[in-house]
Amino acid sequence: MTPESHSLTDTDDPSAAPPPGCPAHDLGPGGLRRLYGPAAEDLGAVYEKLRAEHGPVAPALLHGDLPIWVVLGHSENMHMVSTPSHFCRDTRLWTPMRDGTAKPDNPLMPHLAWQPLCSHAEGDEHQRLRGAVSGAMATIDYRAIRRHINRATQHLVNKFCEEGRADLVSQFAERLPMLVLCEIFGMPEEYNDRLVEAARDLPKGTATALASNAYIMDVLMRLTVRRRAEPRDDFTSHLINHQARLTDEEVAQHLRLVLIVAAESCANLLANVLRVVLTDPGFRAQLNGGQMTVPEAVEQTLWDEPPFSTIIAYFAKQDTELAGQRIRQGDGLLLGIAPGNVDPRVRPDLKANMQGNRSHLAFSGGPHECPGQDIGRAIADVGVDALLNRVPDIQLACDEHELRWRETISNRHLVELPVKFAPSPRQEVTLSASAESVPSQRSGAQAAEQPRSAVPHPVDTLGASPSPSLSPSPSAPEETGRGGVFHRLLRWLVGK
Repeated sequence: MTPESHSLTDTDDPSAAPPPGCPAHDLGPGGLRRLYGPAAEDLGAVYEKLRAEHGPVAPALLHGDLPIWVVLGHSENMHMVSTPSHFCRDTRLWTPMRDGTAKPDNPLMPHLAWQPLCSHAEGDEHQRLRGAVSGAMATIDYRAIRRHINRATQHLVNKFCEEGRADLVSQFAERLPMLVLCEIFGMPEEYNDRLVEAARDLPKGTATALASNAYIMDVLMRLTVRRRAEPRDDFTSHLINHQARLTDEEVAQHLRLVLIVAAESCANLLANVLRVVLTDPGFRAQLNGGQMTVPEAVEQTLWDEPPFSTIIAYFAKQDTELAGQRIRQGDGLLLGIAPGNVDPRVRPDLKANMQGNRSHLAFSGGPHECPGQDIGRAIADVGVDALLNRVPDIQLACDEHELRWRETISNRHLVELPVKFAPSPRQEVTLSASAESVPSQRSGAQAAEQPRSAVPHPVDTLGASPSPSLSPSPSAPEETGRGGVFHRLLRWLVGK
């Protein structure tokens, strides 16, 4: 049955809002469901109510009762992100931004305020900025990075292995991504607790978010100036020297974008994978028995518990229709990653194993598909594998129902993941130093044509499919996983 068509601009009657304290306070003007306040405690349930009431595209309200469409269907989300002629990421097109109803103090303004970044740009400017980021990423030596992830994991485990107890969120999941990103950026000396805390604080819109942003931008601007003067073989230098000729400000802003998004998403992904391993005996048995490799476990988690629940937002460039709903020019639409991943038309049985299926929405799609998804997969694959090999008897140190979550419209992540295991001695680990200076550098395009590694690098192009090149290499013994060398060698050969 076709859902009843709604117009977001017809639901602004303030008299329709319930009084404070009313049980129906999760409903706003026009009876639309709010995606904030009490409703935010279980947005998954709200999305299912919206799906039942309206179908795969539903009207709702953001903070400040700003109207938004929530795209709940898998195919509808894919259509939206893959049709730049109708939908884009330029927040300046959103009607509430144009008419002033989106106030400067709205807590979502860090997501909504337009910035000269590839994530907000369209057309030629998007290709220029995105091309620089993806070109720099094409120069990354993924074999070397996987080895660094392994070493960084051992370094972190050394900090708690003698205690026999740890919190895998604060002591591992939040720290491993930053250690890796600092190495990729060419600033391992900048890694510290403050950088980790600032990167997690910035996206939350807290009272200290501005100070966190200032600290991160200071670090990245200093790095940009250093690498402009003394280039090295790192991501930052290749971004600076790309033929797109980014300014220092553009370089630092895109470094911040990659840093914040990667740190947040990888931390959530690591915590989610480890939680399932620790709480689902069947899941862990498959890993131990070789029926599932760690990369396959990561993909299953990307279906069930994606690092980002939604992405704010896409905007209609013209009047159109989506799943029977009338979308007006200037309307905003949430990319519904989590609800799209559980669309009953795609997953009628949510308990079914999605092994080998990468069609989830965790990394978006179309022109704005995540360019760093293979780095995220590598951090999760190698990090989880190395941790489980180092402490194979690791167990959850509390009852599963005691685990606490913090949920926002963007994501849902564990507050902590307490574990226990038999104490063990530290192991000698040396984190690699940053790369030496190089007299001249290839452009991102040249690097894409002539990768430095024997394993082909994923070259980010508009709408490109993810490369399978980050499958664990059979020639690297420290990357061997719990799924068994034979299974990985077979998968690698088949991929060839």
